[in-house]
Amino acid sequence: MRETTSSKPAAPVVVIGAGLGGLAVALHLADTLPVVVLAKRSLGESATAWAQGGIVGVLGTDDSIDSHVRDTQDAGAGLVDEHTARFIAENSAAAIQWLVDAGVPFSPDPDGPLGLHLTREGGHAVRRIAHAADATGKAIHDALLQRARAHPNITLHERWMAVDLVTSRHLKRSEPPRCYGVYALDMDARRVETLPASAVVLATGGVGKVYRYTSNPDTATGDGIAMAWRAGCRVSNMEFIQFHPTCLYHPQERSFLITEALRGEGAHLTLLDGTRFMAEHDERLELAPRDIVARAIDFEMKKHGADHVWLDARHLGESFLKEHFPTIHARCLALGIDIARQPIPVVPAAHYTCGGVVTDLDGRTDLPGLYAVGETTYTGLHGANRLASNSLLECVVLGRTCAEQILRAVPDALPRLPAWDESQVEDADEQVVISHNWDELRLLMWNYVGIVRTTKRLERALHRIKLLRDEIDDYYRNFRVNRDLLELRNLVVCAELIVRSALRRHESRGLHFSRDFPNTLPVSFPTVLTRPARSGK
Repeated sequence: MRETTSSKPAAPVVVIGAGLGGLAVALHLADTLPVVVLAKRSLGESATAWAQGGIVGVLGTDDSIDSHVRDTQDAGAGLVDEHTARFIAENSAAAIQWLVDAGVPFSPDPDGPLGLHLTREGGHAVRRIAHAADATGKAIHDALLQRARAHPNITLHERWMAVDLVTSRHLKRSEPPRCYGVYALDMDARRVETLPASAVVLATGGVGKVYRYTSNPDTATGDGIAMAWRAGCRVSNMEFIQFHPTCLYHPQERSFLITEALRGEGAHLTLLDGTRFMAEHDERLELAPRDIVARAIDFEMKKHGADHVWLDARHLGESFLKEHFPTIHARCLALGIDIARQPIPVVPAAHYTCGGVVTDLDGRTDLPGLYAVGETTYTGLHGANRLASNSLLECVVLGRTCAEQILRAVPDALPRLPAWDESQVEDADEQVVISHNWDELRLLMWNYVGIVRTTKRLERALHRIKLLRDEIDDYYRNFRVNRDLLELRNLVVCAELIVRSALRRHESRGLHFSRDFPNTLPVSFPTVLTRPARSGK
């Protein structure tokens, strides 16, 4: 077998994913270490760039660390790790300042803290959300990507997708488990390269594309979670998939999110006849946490046989909507919906993965040499439900601590790594197997493992997922890889992890609601899955 070797004592750090988490790690490392960042599509296509609402900052005189921690715990329904929540809240002001210094054009307010306008979202006691109109994620991503492009120590690769981690198992020698690099598919060259790495950082986002309806970009296929699981890392709380209550319902636009900040500014949810309904579900009305609002919409749609509900912002006024929500106003107008004069049709859609690869607050996984940040991870921050706008904050705060830990633990040298072996595979004669299995997986997850679950549905889903997994693994063993196959392989792993986690939770809590176990237990714990050594697929 051919081998590759690292010619430098310190190989680059390989960051898989070019969203906020990955770029934060890369920028904090690059003054000291070379960094390679892989983006499986264009560099601008990430979940970060799609985030509208904003990022939490404990900045105002009416706010406090304790208040933010309480709101995070309330949203997380008893499963938030208080130490994690407090650490991230304590570092929120510094995170906002770092982004300001990086050139992020937040919406200004001369009278606001740091000169920023702060808005409020569901579950927050006060206004503490720094934002750039209604396109905060894109503003942050553009600013950091510009810095990364300009840094001489950062190499950015578009259309490169990680296939799997290179670990001690690939070296075929007796030693403690460790990650040494990554196999990555260069899609333009149509070949898999072996990338030695002094550290590998998983920043690949969540698993939204495992569902038929999602607010996520096409990149959200659970790649980092699946790779870490195959490498032996624990995953936790995969049953808690957050469904955003208000995704635009339109035949030409199935993934456009209507930000929670619109409800924070006073927009109302109504039935098709204009009747408001949230008072029947929660005293906080439209500002209840997302799981409650999503279930309420799901309940009302099923009760009335409706395909959607309305989000009515007409009373806020045209000038206000254009100033504060220009992206939503323009996108809806292009689709024939004038939100200043018409209510917006909305439905819930899979939005955020609250579980993931188990890490500490330095981004360390169970496998030495492997780190993870952002939506790929489980840190204990989000518990059974994520508080709005905590996700971008987590990426910035733990992106820094992850980089600092990597700098403390850089190995002196790497062993030779085996090259990718394609000698026993051939080009696939047809792709219909991939497309058919992809559609079937997403549909069964939507129907059986959605907002409301039952044990029977989960068991049926698990049975079919195992059959799909075997078909996909067989295809993977016999044919050359491409992006669609790799994403499907990762999605079926994540689907199984979601279902297995859901079957273990014999209660309803946060984002997991079971008709068979409708009550919430007085005491509960995270659902932690451990992969048996050398078993399973």
